[in-house]
Amino acid sequence: MSDPFVPRVGGILSADIAVPEHERETRFYSHVLSTGEHPLWREDLMNNRGMPIIGLGARSAQYADLPLQWMPHIQVADVAASVERALDLSGSVLMHDKDDDGKSQWAVLLDPNGAAFGIIPVVSAEAFPPTEGVSSRDAPAPVGCISWLNLTVSDAAATRDFYRQVVDWSVQDVEMEDAGERYADYNMLSDDGNPAAGVCYARGANLGLPPVWLIYLPVGDLAESLRRVREGGGRVIMATRGTDGQYAYAAVQDPVGACLVLAAG
Repeated sequence: MSDPFVPRVGGILSADIAVPEHERETRFYSHVLSTGEHPLWREDLMNNRGMPIIGLGARSAQYADLPLQWMPHIQVADVAASVERALDLSGSVLMHDKDDDGKSQWAVLLDPNGAAFGIIPVVSAEAFPPTEGVSSRDAPAPVGCISWLNLTVSDAAATRDFYRQVVDWSVQDVEMEDAGERYADYNMLSDDGNPAAGVCYARGANLGLPPVWLIYLPVGDLAESLRRVREGGGRVIMATRGTDGQYAYAAVQDPVGACLVLAAG
């Protein structure tokens, strides 16, 4: 999922959240994400090409019923059909926007585990805003993007089947082992056959992670970003190092309790 600019069924376009203490949260994310010699994110939370990949909104009355979770925006072929399938599979609808003719425009759903996500129609390439004169495919600098998406739950197989039907993802098994027992987690594939997200069992390396969609945001200097997380009133839930001893990725919680993963850019 290295290129967030490709329209496709099952593709993750962006993510947003509505938070209390909005000014504090904006300062927190601006400080945490803008590390490294060439930051991947700007202080206004746009990526380094001026694209709005993540949105941090104030928690107004309109959004009071939304959970404090980063909600990915997943492209689907038919928003209304996906909403109907989610309800049939014990999901629920938090918001459902329709135009004057009653056609579904987008929706915010909860899966049976309580994980929130948004669904939107497939976005045409022409609909993307200009990226300050730089195309997504020819810039030498890395792009701030949602580099991965992961959901950890007690029943990954049932959750896999929910998203396979609601989003129209296909599935690739990922062989795992924990305490001498082999099992499978799942890569969820968009309609171009590329992995778009992971659905995992709450065991092994994923034990203790919250059952919400965790967006992975790459940063220029992960160690410095984690220092800034703690400095800004957040906390590090779990951190993993590579074979070189450097941080590879870390699950963190922001000051109001929302969780995400920071990854080495």
